[in-house]
Amino acid sequence: MPEDGALPATALAGAERRPLGFYLHVPYCATRCGYCDFNTYTASELRGSGGVLASRDNYAEQVVEEVRLARKVLGDDPRAVETVFVGGGTPTLLAAADLGRMLGAIRDEFGLAEGAEVTTEANPESVDPRYLAELREAGFNRISFGMQSARQHVLKVLDRTHTPGRPEACVAEARAAGFGHVNLDLIYGTPGESDADWRASLEAALGAGPDHVSAYALIVEEGTQLARRIRRGEVPMTDDDVHADRYLIAEETLSAAGFVWYEVSNWATSPAGRCRHNELYWRGADWWGAGPGAHSHVGGVRWWNVKHPGAYAQALGEGRSPGAGRELLSAEERRVERILLELRLAEGCPLELLRPAGAAAAARALEDGLLEPEPYGRGQAVLTLRGRLLADAVVRDLVD
Repeated sequence: MPEDGALPATALAGAERRPLGFYLHVPYCATRCGYCDFNTYTASELRGSGGVLASRDNYAEQVVEEVRLARKVLGDDPRAVETVFVGGGTPTLLAAADLGRMLGAIRDEFGLAEGAEVTTEANPESVDPRYLAELREAGFNRISFGMQSARQHVLKVLDRTHTPGRPEACVAEARAAGFGHVNLDLIYGTPGESDADWRASLEAALGAGPDHVSAYALIVEEGTQLARRIRRGEVPMTDDDVHADRYLIAEETLSAAGFVWYEVSNWATSPAGRCRHNELYWRGADWWGAGPGAHSHVGGVRWWNVKHPGAYAQALGEGRSPGAGRELLSAEERRVERILLELRLAEGCPLELLRPAGAAAAARALEDGLLEPEPYGRGQAVLTLRGRLLADAVVRDLVD
């Protein structure tokens, strides 16, 4: 990775025809959730380990510096930014003014496209009506709250600190502040969760009135506190059949409430409610990821930043790119990634992307009821509901 972050000319060729988004990573959390393996840090984890450089107090300025670096690297790129997504961690541990400064740097350096989608994630306990009003004034128009569950005993297993009912209240507060689009994130398959618990969480989420719901199966990652608890036999592991049942419950409940799936784990009440930023990822567009451990992709070049906030701050302070490494994707790798990502979308992926073995697998998937017949006849591979339950297996077959 060159110290100035320069990209090969091939990455910038034709850039004006591709959408551009920004992901801003905020790596701070008040506490560590037992299931989380994201690149996040609590105050105690940073103390004595680059803690001064990695302070939350000066973090916004570091991200601003990387946005300015992005402007230099992308040069005379004429594109205005279409989506901005601030994720974490808990972005709302920073002052709303800090998030506004980060967004302001993108506006100043690149400009925001008309109708740009500007999202931040938020922990329900880290915001209040005044904070939300400040975010809206700064230019944020979409917000995603981590709800996970409506049941206290489920939240406890996940080590979530918010109280049941607070995420639903946040939706009302966000609407009052002027947010046009609100998402609630849910997790199913937590050890000790019942079908009734999951139904209650879905009903509570719907009752709050979001226009977008994300529902993810709990993945127990090695190295997390939850993985250690399961290994010690303190909590049971949830099996794949339970995950499948919970997904079917989600589809049934959300569909009945007027939500439509547009990606395997995401539902919206209208096309306008979709997360356009995530659609950039799924469609292989260009995005710049700023912050420790953030990943970026521009024109077939993918790179990632150093993970530790102290190392990130030091690189920028020395006028260097915080990039830790990068790879130039081959045409074959990009083909495979398109299948992996686009098959998860309601629009599916073009059958013309498939090699002969993959095409034969698609024909078998059609016979087995895993692909929709009508889109298949138009040259698109689109998953049926049963296909969504087996999406990973279908993808493996289609990529040869």
